[in-house]
Amino acid sequence: MQTIAIITGASSGLGWEFATQLDATERVDAFWLIARRRERLEALADTLTTPARSFAGDLTDPAFLETIRSTLQRESVQIATLVNSAGLGKIGKVGALGEEENAAMIELNVLALSRMTSLCLPYMQRGGRIFQLASVAAFSPQPTFAVYAATKSFVLSYSRALHRELQPQHITVTAVCPNPVETEFFDHAGSVKAASAIKKIGVEQAHTVVQTALRRAEKGKDISLSSGMAKCIHVVTKLLPHRFVLWAEKCMGLY
Repeated sequence: MQTIAIITGASSGLGWEFATQLDATERVDAFWLIARRRERLEALADTLTTPARSFAGDLTDPAFLETIRSTLQRESVQIATLVNSAGLGKIGKVGALGEEENAAMIELNVLALSRMTSLCLPYMQRGGRIFQLASVAAFSPQPTFAVYAATKSFVLSYSRALHRELQPQHITVTAVCPNPVETEFFDHAGSVKAASAIKKIGVEQAHTVVQTALRRAEKGKDISLSSGMAKCIHVVTKLLPHRFVLWAEKCMGLY
């Protein structure tokens, strides 16, 4: 039986970084790399020492998910690590973004992530790890980033509950909650001015975010915070009413 690691959103950003770091530390037979851009997946595969297989497609497409499902069913594999890194964020007021863009965030960040997790669970090996990419935005409502923050709140809650459910199998589920990360994410998020405002809380490097997440998972933790600012935001949003937090964010010019 072949042992594999599956990484979604592997064509850039945190997904690419997870593949790179796992390649140096994870003892698996192969990586399954998933994203829409085949050429980027193949470029990543060329940099890895572990054999890698590319699955190019859209995780919001049921037919593509069926391809992943049928391949898992057909081949004798067990999953040591699952990284759900694929995600989408659009900055702007809900009404301005409109129905399609708001729905696209929910479909990828919530539905695709939960479906991908569910179809992989039967193949997870005992003692395996699941990394779910959330955000500090998960900790409180975010005006002008409302739908994105709400999707990441789902990811955080879902991941922490799943972590408890899978404890009998010794499978760790870690919600990764970084500040804004220096990746391509903000190239596609919308307004440069709004993106700059969000980055005021501090920008993290992908290498540090992934390195911390791997270390936290090794310790069996269900959440990974990789900067002092992220830890501070987590505490503040637990102690203070969200109405006050939103007022403070307004005063800071975050929206």
